[in-house]
Amino acid sequence: MDARLEAIRDTVLARNPGEAEFHQAVTEVFESLGPVHDRHPEFLEAAILERLCEPERQIIFRVPWTDDEGRVRINRGFRVEFNSALGPYKGGLRFHPSVYLGIVKFLGFEQIFKNALTGMPIGGGKGGSDFDPRGRSDAEVMRFCQSFMTELYRHIGEYTDVPAGDIGVGGREIGYLFGQYKRITNRYESGVLTGKGISWGGSLVRPEATGFGTVIFTQEMLKTRGTSFDGQRVVVSGSGNVAINAVAKAQSLGATVVACSDSSGYIVDPAGIDVALLRQVKEVDRARLKEYSVRRGGVSYVEGGSVWDVDATVALPCATQNELDGDAAAKLVRNGLLAVGEGANMPSTRDAVAVFQDAGVLFGPGKAANAGGVATSALEMQQNASRDSWSFEHTEARLTEIMVGIHHSCAATADEYGDPGNYVLGANIGGFVKVADAMLAQGLI
Repeated sequence: MDARLEAIRDTVLARNPGEAEFHQAVTEVFESLGPVHDRHPEFLEAAILERLCEPERQIIFRVPWTDDEGRVRINRGFRVEFNSALGPYKGGLRFHPSVYLGIVKFLGFEQIFKNALTGMPIGGGKGGSDFDPRGRSDAEVMRFCQSFMTELYRHIGEYTDVPAGDIGVGGREIGYLFGQYKRITNRYESGVLTGKGISWGGSLVRPEATGFGTVIFTQEMLKTRGTSFDGQRVVVSGSGNVAINAVAKAQSLGATVVACSDSSGYIVDPAGIDVALLRQVKEVDRARLKEYSVRRGGVSYVEGGSVWDVDATVALPCATQNELDGDAAAKLVRNGLLAVGEGANMPSTRDAVAVFQDAGVLFGPGKAANAGGVATSALEMQQNASRDSWSFEHTEARLTEIMVGIHHSCAATADEYGDPGNYVLGANIGGFVKVADAMLAQGLI
């Protein structure tokens, strides 16, 4: 790392103790930015990095709610509004027991660059709670969401901060959150949340967008090697919304997706995963992935273990942060891996990324490869602002155009800065320069 940036990084880490994921995200970005500051010393003079690493606003609040037995429960809510140089804060809400300030800050920091890469006028933010919706009734989830929004509503708005979904927050949760916002504010402000239902302001393709976009970006990487998804053997981690739609898109392009996972284990389906059955098990029945193997013959289920033990030519980590470590990366490389497209946020550890890059594996970092979700959220905001509704085909075409553009931008930036094919460097520098230029133009704020 450039010595000038290392000193700034060390100060950032000292000011934010105990936030390991945030430290990791900051370090990964800083390692790319030395060449930028050689060309643009004005960024150092204006303390752009110091300002960029300090959120514009951090909100932490209590979320009291009652379960179905009438017992009072208390959770903690977060919203980190990181940077608004390009537009209103934009980023999802995550409901999961692992959520704490460091997780939310790492996600919000990544979101700044991801949103910049889309070319859409949106800033970076993130939020969530340590609430676990798994095993909770619809009524319990509704009461929690209503309590959460009773505090959050005062901090958001279509021109201020626009949350969406993330892990643990799907269409059900967005519906409850939006209903409470509407009730409190007495306004039908469609653009305040994205990921809404199609009949009440949502956008076609939004549920599919992150998974589809990850595959589109990875397809563009494969094209640079004269190949495509056709005939590839693919392994996907996770079995939530992003993973399911990544499976569907990859198989529509001719790949065979042979494995996916949940927190309990993973399945191997040599014939290719049955997407309709996977949706039924995970999205309708809300069952564990083991149930897939019960209902479909010829499928093996492995309790625990790592889905990365299954050999593949393309890996799509779509579960959670730091799920793919250096040992797993080395095993995938030995088994003939060609490409990795991150559908989750920072799912590969720094050791894993180094293994992939050293081996010449195409590696699409999450801030570029999974930007399709937030890009389509911005398209949803456009439709809400114009009181319009677009067809699936039109919206998917816009998503494809954006993802191809992100790939081109990352590749061109890597070339410009002397490291062709390094999508990590291309994504970090491409997103950073756009935000830094806007921050300079807007003065010391």
